[in-house]
Amino acid sequence: MSDEAYNPADEEYANATKLVDRASKREALLKSYSTTSKSFATSDDLVSGADFSNLNLKPDHAARPCWTCPDGAIYLEAFHSLYNSAYDFLVAIAEPVARPEFLHEYKLTPYSLYAAVATNIETESIIRVLDRLSKNSLPPSVATFIRECTKQYGKAKLVLKHNKFFIESEYPEVLRELLRDSKISQARVVEDSSTIGDSSEREVDKDGFVINEKQAEMEENLKILRGVEDEDSEDEEDEVTQSLLEDTAAAANSSRKKVSRKTFAFQIQGDQCEIVKKQAIEMDYPLMEEYDFRNDTLNPNVPMDLKPHAKIRRYQERSLAKMFGNGRARSGIIVLPCGAGKTLTGVTAAQTIKKSVICLCTNAVSVLQWKYQFQLWTNIPDERICCFTSDKKETLHPESCVLVTTYTMISYGGKRSEKSKEVMDAICSREWGLMLMDEVHVVPAKMFRRVVGNVKAHCRLGLTATLVREDDLISDLNFLIGPKLYEANWMDLTAAGYLANVQCVEVWCPMTGPFMGEYLKPSIPARLKQLLYVMNPTKLRTVEYLVRFHEARGDKIIVFSDLVYSLKIYADVLKKPLIYGETPEKERQAILGIFRSTNTVSTICLSKVGDTSIDLPEANVVIQVSSHFGSRRQEAQRLGRILRPKSFTQQDGSNKSSFNAFFYTLVSTDTQEMFYSAKRQQYLIDQGYTFKIVTNLHELCNVEAKINNYAYSTPEDDKKLLHTLLMSDTDMEKEQRAEDSAIRKNNQDGAALADEMVKRNAGSSMAQLSGGTGRSYREIGGSSKRHPLFAKRARR
Repeated sequence: MSDEAYNPADEEYANATKLVDRASKREALLKSYSTTSKSFATSDDLVSGADFSNLNLKPDHAARPCWTCPDGAIYLEAFHSLYNSAYDFLVAIAEPVARPEFLHEYKLTPYSLYAAVATNIETESIIRVLDRLSKNSLPPSVATFIRECTKQYGKAKLVLKHNKFFIESEYPEVLRELLRDSKISQARVVEDSSTIGDSSEREVDKDGFVINEKQAEMEENLKILRGVEDEDSEDEEDEVTQSLLEDTAAAANSSRKKVSRKTFAFQIQGDQCEIVKKQAIEMDYPLMEEYDFRNDTLNPNVPMDLKPHAKIRRYQERSLAKMFGNGRARSGIIVLPCGAGKTLTGVTAAQTIKKSVICLCTNAVSVLQWKYQFQLWTNIPDERICCFTSDKKETLHPESCVLVTTYTMISYGGKRSEKSKEVMDAICSREWGLMLMDEVHVVPAKMFRRVVGNVKAHCRLGLTATLVREDDLISDLNFLIGPKLYEANWMDLTAAGYLANVQCVEVWCPMTGPFMGEYLKPSIPARLKQLLYVMNPTKLRTVEYLVRFHEARGDKIIVFSDLVYSLKIYADVLKKPLIYGETPEKERQAILGIFRSTNTVSTICLSKVGDTSIDLPEANVVIQVSSHFGSRRQEAQRLGRILRPKSFTQQDGSNKSSFNAFFYTLVSTDTQEMFYSAKRQQYLIDQGYTFKIVTNLHELCNVEAKINNYAYSTPEDDKKLLHTLLMSDTDMEKEQRAEDSAIRKNNQDGAALADEMVKRNAGSSMAQLSGGTGRSYREIGGSSKRHPLFAKRARR
């Protein structure tokens, strides 16, 4: 019970919540600026959007690439000659909202500004450079918002250096302010300066603060302030543009000269770090955490270096430069598209730090993949890398190692086996140099919050392709892990040939008359309604047509369906293998192996277990027949199955105009599926993808079905299918429950997603077991369908 009373993870989450609330208030204040000014807004602005058509343009506005609005929105012309330098700067200070081909939208938020100051970008530098890139005069509300968000954040850091914890700042007055708090003052360690560091670090001021030379930021990260064009660009600019570049460079250089090259620090007790962090948050001085791993002599190194064949791409190098910009390791999040090399980025970060690494994955399959990737890209000895899953519990190396495990294994709060408890005790007692978190968007879930608190890691790096959730918990990551350090542009990587160029197509499939008639009945259960629009015969014929068409081209195809009952029917119609939750692991690997290496199997059918953790670089066609309602994350993850660059992908910039992968979403028209589809596509549209809507493909499919004798080609076949579906509601529910149970067993971290699909009440009461809740007996459930044996009884 005492553990229940105090949980460090809950304490850390409470601290994060306070910071999220403050950020929300500051963001709301910025919105109010644009609505209180009569010259810019009307009373309906909160509903219809503000009118900024009266912004004052600068005389040379044509030479500048950005529009900056009073509400913090920034619009960037992607066709402008200064696009490259402006893009790098805006990604560093603002959140990308939408990045279509010609005009990008960004938004200044407290979190984006926190990330900017975390990488040593000064407040006044942000304002100066933004003003110089803006076509209009920088609105005062924006400058005020930037100063308000950055005046205290980033001014102090918690640094592990020489195996001791220091509160470090360039501003001694900030340290004095922090020491006014009694708890921080009590946590301070007053030492003689000769015991701290080497001879170059023995200078102490009158307050007892240790004075050091400031760590210089990497040149890579300073380019964005100088407005330097891409190194490969040799285009000549006109006089105005050249003047703008020089002006921006002067602003950045002057701001750098004004910054003090000294830092001031005082030491705190190691066991008081959490208390100090909490008190600093209360004072609105949240401490950024940095790990001086090169000076950490207490924790032994892991013998691990990259192999010669490991090549880091330009965007991966930029993301790592944000993390290690000042020679220390910053905690934060890196967002790269599926297939862009997130794993290699994480492995490179781990081998740079060279301390013990704990890598957290979503399931056991991912654990094996990450272990393979560490062995593929580095020369780490086999005894230095181990796995910790429900099936595999390897002993940790006594000195240092790389441990690959799942979120569930670390966050599990129940009784463990003896071996599992032994490994977990070793994990909790060790200091980890780096906590590497794959698919980091799952961390805010309640069961994962304790992960961050249970493992003592000096640096946290989160990796994801989709930093998006349908709830409001993504903002928690900014304080549970760290700010977003880097986010790649999907379209730029596609144009460069690092990703396949995907044609996204939404195919409209009209419901047949009998199916629509049943769908419109008010008494029909929601689950059966979903089954009807998923099993729409027009969809069946369209899927069969598309599979035959792409197989004839030599393509590799994945058919996705969330409903297992429908997945089995589609697999049976197509005569193709399927993989779902209950598929044994050996059979699963055999199917995937044949699909990857031979042409014997060119099409496989997958349930939602294939959304993540299945690596199929050969696949270049996805046909989606059903999905998890309006989940934007799932849409992006499924697109990611075919984003790996193909052998014929051009890398000379010409890839932008030729499609080599296809993503089909089949939607039953005039049903709820159309609403869900529009919501799901929003994230990909914001990344620059366009969905081509095809409304007449079903006509061709109906003709082809009769000519080639498809499985469902006549109205009689459709009626038989409808009869089968109406009689199989119970079977469908049973199979979906089995699928969710299998996911829960094989991928416990995906259980939250399964819970959203099938709502359950906690526990099993007598009322539930007796059918009192309406789940077990159809008579109570309110369904109008009855078994033929009881039809006469019903008529009486």
